[in-house]
Amino acid sequence: MVRIRRRSWMRQIEPSVIAIGLIFSACTMAGGALFAQVSLPAVNATQPAQPSAAAPSIDQAKAQSQMRAATLRLDSGDLLEVTTFDTPELSGKFRVDGRGEVSLPLGGAVRVQGLTAEQTAVAVERFLRDRDILKNPHVTVLVLEYATQGVNVMGEVKQPGIYPLTGKHGVLDFISMAGGLTAFASNAVSITHNVPPWDITTVNLAGSHGNTLENDVEVQPGDRIVVLRAGVVYVIGDVGKPGGFVLEGKDSVTVLQALALAQGMNRTAKSNGFLIRTDSGKRTETQLALNKILVNQSPDPKLQDGDIVFVPLSSAKDWTNKGVASALQMAVGAVIYGRL
Repeated sequence: MVRIRRRSWMRQIEPSVIAIGLIFSACTMAGGALFAQVSLPAVNATQPAQPSAAAPSIDQAKAQSQMRAATLRLDSGDLLEVTTFDTPELSGKFRVDGRGEVSLPLGGAVRVQGLTAEQTAVAVERFLRDRDILKNPHVTVLVLEYATQGVNVMGEVKQPGIYPLTGKHGVLDFISMAGGLTAFASNAVSITHNVPPWDITTVNLAGSHGNTLENDVEVQPGDRIVVLRAGVVYVIGDVGKPGGFVLEGKDSVTVLQALALAQGMNRTAKSNGFLIRTDSGKRTETQLALNKILVNQSPDPKLQDGDIVFVPLSSAKDWTNKGVASALQMAVGAVIYGRL
């Protein structure tokens, strides 16, 4: 008798339970679709940063690099290629010894320490004339290796340090020697030169059209390469994927774009959040009307490097969501139990 009454009672509530479940599922799917359309706008993360109007062009930077190479001074350990026109026995590769001299096959040693490549060619020509080896020599000198003036690679690289310059190499070669870029590296690279006028060149490695090799600048001995750090914003709280997001390729992002990078707000999130910013060591909090920003009824603030967007959890929404879910589970459980 008891079992018959239970089955009868379950047959009475079964249509109501199924209806409640269908309505709840439909509301959840509709709300999730609407939220996805509003809170996940498209963000172009590969858009290159626009170069500063005052920054030199890449052609000017390469021309300046060639001019600096002509003013570099020789020192002990440097490897030279000396070419004497129509006289192969006086041509070849010679390394500057500890006394700052190179020893030629004929005539002896020529002091070259402290000279440029062009001045070294003139010194060798004078040496050959003074020793009556050639009456009218024509000599060219090419520096193959600068042994004593390494290149210092610093900043957002995995293995910063001083690396030797052997032959001609660009910025990308030294970044590769230093183990590549870190996760927070920027495309902007600062190059400080070790010869007059000791100027600084900033290069955008991404290039104007995303071509990395387009902006590769030749590095000179003694240069200091600093890979700058990209800006980072943080999104925490009741979002799909909390964390820090690099601003590489963009001058800045807005609150809405940062939420999109964090995979949007959860259904249990509050409609108001906070922007936490540290300026001159002082932390400030600004309230954000996230529900109005999402529907374009309030300005979408731009974020700066180090900003934190905090999306609080709504206790009321959380309990409502848990309550409805628990009620649905109980109803479904009752239906299954009644069919046993």
